[in-house]
Amino acid sequence: MEPKDFYDKFHSWVVNDGPRYLLGLILFFAGLWFIRFLRSRLRDRMSKRNVHSSLQPFFLSLTITSLYVLLIISVMNVIGFQLTIFTTIIGAFSVAAGLALSGTFQNFAGGVLILLLKPFEIDDSIIAQGQDGRVTSIQIFYTVLITADNKTVIIPNGKLFNEVIVNVTREGKRRLDFELKLGYAVNVDQVKEVINKSIITTPNILKVPATRVGVIALELDGIRFTVNVWVEPNNFLIAKFDLLEKIIKDLYAAGIKLPGT
Repeated sequence: MEPKDFYDKFHSWVVNDGPRYLLGLILFFAGLWFIRFLRSRLRDRMSKRNVHSSLQPFFLSLTITSLYVLLIISVMNVIGFQLTIFTTIIGAFSVAAGLALSGTFQNFAGGVLILLLKPFEIDDSIIAQGQDGRVTSIQIFYTVLITADNKTVIIPNGKLFNEVIVNVTREGKRRLDFELKLGYAVNVDQVKEVINKSIITTPNILKVPATRVGVIALELDGIRFTVNVWVEPNNFLIAKFDLLEKIIKDLYAAGIKLPGT
C-alpha cells in the first residue's frame, strides 16, 4: 500500500469514525467513574436503611453487574458495533439457564421475600414443612432449623415461603394445652384446686395471661379436664414435662385416683 493511500484511508477513518470511537472512550471512562461512585453510595444507603446483611452483597452485585453490562452495550452501540448476533446468543443462553435453574430461582425468590418481609428471624421458633425448630440461619436459597432433638433441618426457601409458617416466638409467649381424663367418682372442685396449686408451684409458668383449668367434655368413661397455661417459647417443652409430672404427683398425694389405678 502506498503511503499516500494509507494516509488517505487513515484520514478518512479519523474524520468519519474517529469521533464515534472518541465518544465511546469518553462514555466508557465516564461510566466507570459513575459506577464506582454509585457503588459506594448504594452500600451506604443500604446500611442506613438496615437492609439485611445477606441481601446487601446480592443487591450490590446485581446492580453493579447490570450497570457494567449496560455500559458495554452502550459503548458498542456508540462506536457502531452490530449487536444482533450477540443479542441472539445472550437470549438463547438466558432461556436455557432459566429452564435449568427454575427451581433454584424459586428458592432464590423465596429467600429474598423472607429476608424482606421477615415472617420470622434468627432464633425464632417456627413450625413449617412438618418441622418444628429454632431458626439458626436464613440464607438466600435455604433456611436452617435446629429441632428440639438437635437435628439440623435445611428447608428450601421456595417451599418454605409458599406454605403456612407458624411463628411461635413472635408474640413473646406460647400457650401450653393438654387434657386429662378422670373417673366420675372424683370431686371436680378438688381436682381443679390440686391442678391450680401444681401450676403455681411449677417453674417457667407465666402468671400473665391467666391460666385456665376446667371441664371440657363429659364422656361415657369419665370427665375430661383441660389445662391452659402460658410459657415462654424457649421453655415450652421443659415446662410441659415439669407440669405434667407435678400434676400426677399432686393428684396421687391428694388421694385422687387416675384411670387404671
